[in-house]
Amino acid sequence: TVLSEKPTTFTITVTSEAGENDETVQTTLKFTYREKYPDETPLYEIVSQENLDDNDVTDIIKLLEQQAEENLGMVMIFTLVSAVQEKLNEIVDQIKTRREEEKKQKEREAEEEEKQRFHGTPVTIENFLNWKAKFDAELLEIKRKKMKEEEQAGKNKLSGKQLFEMDHNLDTSDIQFLEEAGNNVEVDESLFQEMDDLELEDEEDDPDYNPVNLDSD
Repeated sequence: TVLSEKPTTFTITVTSEAGENDETVQTTLKFTYREKYPDETPLYEIVSQENLDDNDVTDIIKLLEQQAEENLGMVMIFTLVSAVQEKLNEIVDQIKTRREEEKKQKEREAEEEEKQRFHGTPVTIENFLNWKAKFDAELLEIKRKKMKEEEQAGKNKLSGKQLFEMDHNLDTSDIQFLEEAGNNVEVDESLFQEMDDLELEDEEDDPDYNPVNLDSD
């Protein structure tokens, strides 16, 4: 597309070949002939681009500079555009390669994560000692808490004297129990036999019987 005659200025849109998913990259180059062209390089710039990142644009500018210097003194626009065309095709292939690498990287990360789930962290002397130090510290803290609780429980436990001092009802509890029983004690008379049925020895037959010492055992 010619933009002006003096100086001669025009644009050329360059599109890559279709990639794996029919995707393309594209750039529009603007050229301006200098007064002494082709004995001096034309002015060039990228006025638009599609699907190119900043690094790709920088690489294309460097490529134009290199090709222009190498073809100085010759008509070079076709050569410059052809070089950019090849570069865009390379970029499409690189996009495919980058995607494949990203896919493989994700698969490797997923596989490694799966291994970690089943195998855990390998035990080394260093991480074992770190774990043991942490475990011992936690165990010591549990023992301290338990001792503190037991000590506190011992302080809160009252002696028998303290219980009686705090609750005077305990002073009369046994007496009250006996008083409440009163004459309500039931006796099973069947447990006793008739006195006549009992075979009792005559006191006189007892060799230890002493009528003088009646109070003795």
